[in-house]
Amino acid sequence: MFTGSRIRYELADRSRAIGVGGIGAMHNLARRVGLVRKIDERLHLLKVHLPYSESDHALNIAYNMLCGGERLDDIELRRNDEAYLDALGTQRIPDPTTAGDFCRRFTVEDVEALMAAINETRLNVWREQEESFFEEAVVDADGTLVPTFGECKVGMEYSHKGVWGYHPLVVSLANTQEPLFIENRSGNRPSHEGAARRFDQAAALLRRAGFKKITFRGDTDFSQTRFLDAWDHEGTRFVFGMDASPNLVREADALRSADWKPLVRRLKNVVRTQPREKAERVKEGIVFEREFKNIRLVSEHVAEFDYRPAACQKTYRIVAVRKNLSVEKGELCLFDDVRYFFYITNDSQSEASEIVFLANDRCNQENLIDQLKNGVRALNAPVNDLVANWAYMVMASLAWTLKAWFALLLPERGPWAAKRVVEKQATLRMEFKKFVNAFVRLPAQVIRTGRRIVLRLLSWNPYERIFFRGVDALATPLRR
Repeated sequence: MFTGSRIRYELADRSRAIGVGGIGAMHNLARRVGLVRKIDERLHLLKVHLPYSESDHALNIAYNMLCGGERLDDIELRRNDEAYLDALGTQRIPDPTTAGDFCRRFTVEDVEALMAAINETRLNVWREQEESFFEEAVVDADGTLVPTFGECKVGMEYSHKGVWGYHPLVVSLANTQEPLFIENRSGNRPSHEGAARRFDQAAALLRRAGFKKITFRGDTDFSQTRFLDAWDHEGTRFVFGMDASPNLVREADALRSADWKPLVRRLKNVVRTQPREKAERVKEGIVFEREFKNIRLVSEHVAEFDYRPAACQKTYRIVAVRKNLSVEKGELCLFDDVRYFFYITNDSQSEASEIVFLANDRCNQENLIDQLKNGVRALNAPVNDLVANWAYMVMASLAWTLKAWFALLLPERGPWAAKRVVEKQATLRMEFKKFVNAFVRLPAQVIRTGRRIVLRLLSWNPYERIFFRGVDALATPLRR
C-alpha cells in the first residue's frame, strides 16, 4: 500500500513552518495566567537582563520539554530553528550551556521563591473553576529515587536500593495531579524528611484558594505521629499508612470475629455493553506448571479500633485490613498466611472500607511521579549540584503544570456542558506524551506581521476541536 518510490526533499523559500505549532498556545497560557510576571517579580538571579530575564530561562527549559525534548542539549535544536523563534516572537533563546549555568545560580531561597511564584499563579487558575472544585483538596506526598552515573554530582548519596543519586520529595494535589512542591534531597535521606513542612505549606496555599476541606495522604513512611495533633487541631483530615508493629498486630488479633467485615473492592471497570471473553492468564499458567511459589489472595476483611500513638495526646482511629493468603506451589497448598495493613485517621464518620479505598487511591501519585520522571523527564539530574538539579526539576516540571492549567481553563458551560466536562477531565488525566502529540506537535505555518503572529495549522487531529476551544478561552481575561 505504500506506493511512494520517488520521494524528494526541498527547502521552502518563503514559507516557514514548525512541527510544534501548539507551543504558541502554551506561551499564551503562561502570559495569560501571569506566570511570566510572577517569576520576574519573585526571582532575582541576574544583575543585568540583557537579553534574557529570569522567566525567559525558566520557560525555555519548560518549553523544551513540551516540544518533546528530554535533556538540556535538546534546546540546541530549538535555538537553531528560526520558525520556532518566530512562533514565540523572539530573536534568540538561551543555549544549553547558558541554561545549565542559570540552574547553578540558584540558592535554596531562590528555588523556594520560584515555587512560590508558580503557586501564586496557580491561584489564578483555580479561581476559574466551578464551585464544586473547592469542596475538598487531597494532598499526597511521596519520595522517588533519581539515579545518576555522574562522578562529581555534589549532594548525591548511596541510596537504600544500592544506587547513587538523589531522593526528591513530591507533594501534589491529587484533584488535578499538579506538583505543588518538589524538594531535592540526597539519595540516602528518608522518604518522609521535610514532608510535614511541605504539608503545612500546601494547606496554607489551599486555604488561600478557598478549599473547604483538606486531606493529607501518605504511606507508612509519612505517618509522622508527632504532627498529627496539630493537623487535627487545624481541622485537616489525614489518612496515613502505619507499619504493622507488634503492638498493632496484637490489637488486631484481640478483636472478635464479629468485628471483622468482608472488604468488597470497587469494580475497576464497568462493562457498558456485553462482557468480553477473558484472555488466558499466561503468567499464572507458567507459575502453576513450573511449580513456582505463588501467593494467592483468598479473602480480605476490615475492622477498626482506637489507638493513641506515643507522640500524640489524642486517640485516633486505626482501620485494619486483614488479608488471608494462600501460599501455593503447583497444586500443593503449602500453608495459609495472614497479613495486616493499618491506616491511621482522624475521620470518625466515613465507613472503614471508604478509608481503605481513600488510602489506596494515593497510588495514583505513583503515576504522576512516573510521568514527571519518564514522561516529562523533569526528575533528572543534568547539572552538577544538588540545588542546581533541584532548580532544574522545578523548571522542567513546569511543562506538566502548563499541561494541567491548559486543561483546567477549558470551558465547561454551554449547550454541550456534559460532554465538555468529560473532555476536560480526559485532558487533565492525559499522559504527557499523548498531550504533546495531541496539543503541541501540530505542524503549523508561521506568519509574522507587524503586530501579531499567526500560526496556521497544516494538519488535523481529533483533539484540535478541544485545542481551539482552549485557545479561545485564553483570549478572555481571567477572574480577579
